[in-house]
Amino acid sequence: MSDGPQSVSTALTTEDIAVFRDAVAGTGRLIGIDAGTKTYGLALSDVTRTIASALETIERRKFAADMERLFALCQTHGVTGLVLGFPRNLDGNEGPRAQATRALARNLNKLSPLPVLLWDERLTTAIAERMLIDADQTRKRRAEVIDKLAATLILQGALDRMRNQISP
Repeated sequence: MSDGPQSVSTALTTEDIAVFRDAVAGTGRLIGIDAGTKTYGLALSDVTRTIASALETIERRKFAADMERLFALCQTHGVTGLVLGFPRNLDGNEGPRAQATRALARNLNKLSPLPVLLWDERLTTAIAERMLIDADQTRKRRAEVIDKLAATLILQGALDRMRNQISP
């Protein structure tokens, strides 16, 4: 994001992993995002898109500042796409949080040409919490890392699926 927000007509948001894979063809890292009400948990893939690692947690303050930080990280790491956790209900339906996530994806598309994959994140925070409890982390430590761990699980799921998709 160099000169501030701009309208991007080529931006893509999809739930189709094959469409996303084609949009980010080649090399480049991906960022996974767990968008919570208070924070954005971020994870980063390696350049081969094999392994996701926790990156950082952005405390939600002002949208413009939050996105400036996100896109600065994208530029620093050579990111070519975003994997946004999509919070479906357990029955598969979309509730208010899913609608808010779709709105976030639309706003990301307005600010950047990076393709956005909406990735089903059902139970990722619960799994992350269980992993941290099993690792005997304190409540305070769990609160500090839960969002970026959830983002890591979201991104790793998408990376695994991309690698196992059969090319057309």
